[in-house]
Amino acid sequence: MNASVFLTALGLYILFLIVLSWYVSRGNKSGEDFLLAGRGLPVFLTIGTTVATMVGTGSSMGAVGFGYANGWGGMLYGVGGAIGILLLGWWFAPVRKLEFMTMSEELSYYVGASRWVKNIVALLIFIASIGWLGAHILGGGLYLAWIADIDLQLAKVIIAISFAIYVVIGGYNAVVWTDTLQAIILFVGFILMAVLAVDAAGGWSQLMAAQPAENVSLLAIESIGGLHALSLAMVIAVGVLATPSFRQRIYSSHNVSAVRKSFYISGSLYLLFSCVPAIIGMGAYALNPELDNRNFAFPFLAVEVLPLAIGVVVLIAGLSATMSSASSDAIAGVAVLLRDIFVLVTGRMPARERVIHYSRLSLVLVIAIALAFALLSNDIIGYITTMISTVMAGMFVCGLLGRFWPRYNAPGAIASLLAASAASLVVVNFYKDFWGNPVIPAVLSALVAGVAVSLLTAPSKLTPEQALKVLDDERHAMEGIEL
Repeated sequence: MNASVFLTALGLYILFLIVLSWYVSRGNKSGEDFLLAGRGLPVFLTIGTTVATMVGTGSSMGAVGFGYANGWGGMLYGVGGAIGILLLGWWFAPVRKLEFMTMSEELSYYVGASRWVKNIVALLIFIASIGWLGAHILGGGLYLAWIADIDLQLAKVIIAISFAIYVVIGGYNAVVWTDTLQAIILFVGFILMAVLAVDAAGGWSQLMAAQPAENVSLLAIESIGGLHALSLAMVIAVGVLATPSFRQRIYSSHNVSAVRKSFYISGSLYLLFSCVPAIIGMGAYALNPELDNRNFAFPFLAVEVLPLAIGVVVLIAGLSATMSSASSDAIAGVAVLLRDIFVLVTGRMPARERVIHYSRLSLVLVIAIALAFALLSNDIIGYITTMISTVMAGMFVCGLLGRFWPRYNAPGAIASLLAASAASLVVVNFYKDFWGNPVIPAVLSALVAGVAVSLLTAPSKLTPEQALKVLDDERHAMEGIEL
């Protein structure tokens, strides 16, 4: 493919996203408008932004690459993601009624509005948002470098600047509208790629015959191993259940019903979609089983197999996946930075007239930090799974126990966070070959530690109603965040 043709098309596409973000965000008047789209997202926009984020870097690069190496194992990413979003809608949609702004507020509410928990979780969420954002920049950079034959580090910088512009201009309104547009492009592009990959391989029977026998077993368990397959699906599910950007969908949606409906539809669509990255990966393997880097399987097919016009559309769909996911995580990171970390550092909430200005400056800072981390790594699946297990498994357990076990308290929550990170680091350094990734030991350690410490220490002093009032009063101090 002619690199200049693709780069021109990509430039025009990004320009369109910038114009769209400006147009839909003209009504932004407060911090709540900029960071939560006024808490009034309808079902179709929540579905659009959720699907676009789920069909993100993990599917376009990670899952396709995993399907290239492990056949039907490429479905595990989608299966885990679908389970995660369906459980999120089932378990946590009612949280919308409590008017939280960040996940750190929510988790501290469960344990008596503990400032220690809120501050620790805020820092972890900030780290997690930067981690996810870095993964998206990394995936988009790998993608762009392959297509345009440019330096990988330069490609990462281009990706970061591209989505930063329209997010800084429009905030969360821009994110949800551009995500919804990109979700349509994603589904069309990925399905088209899968169909054409099968055709290029000589048909379905030829495609299957080209795969190693163990890769065409159920979810490629014969190739991956049962424990490793379970770990991969579980780490993606836990990631969805503890990722701040998915909580933003709850906090910004119109009501509880809209949250549930959009998450159930999104999860069902994603479960059906889960086979598509695997088929694309297997198609790339059938045509070229000796790629130097499996993460290049998706762009390889688009560049080598498809007609120019179709290839450009499909490649832009793949980059849309990374940019839609990245924009959501950037906003989530900024929300916690202004709502929680700003208070931790300054002792006060930002004033009304400065919230949007601070939000834009914070977006630039968050994206720059994530880019710095992305410049140091080239492995998407390893990057994501290690980051989730180390940073987010404890937050998942805090949300789960806090939501369903009233006896859970602040010391128990802190114990969960510490135990998950410690277990993850031990597994990464000593037992990774056995477990595949650290998520199962991390979650089990967090559950045991959280329950044990909660039972050994005093219950929370505040009732749920009192805890909610504490958080509401603090949030009201941010003038312009009208609830």
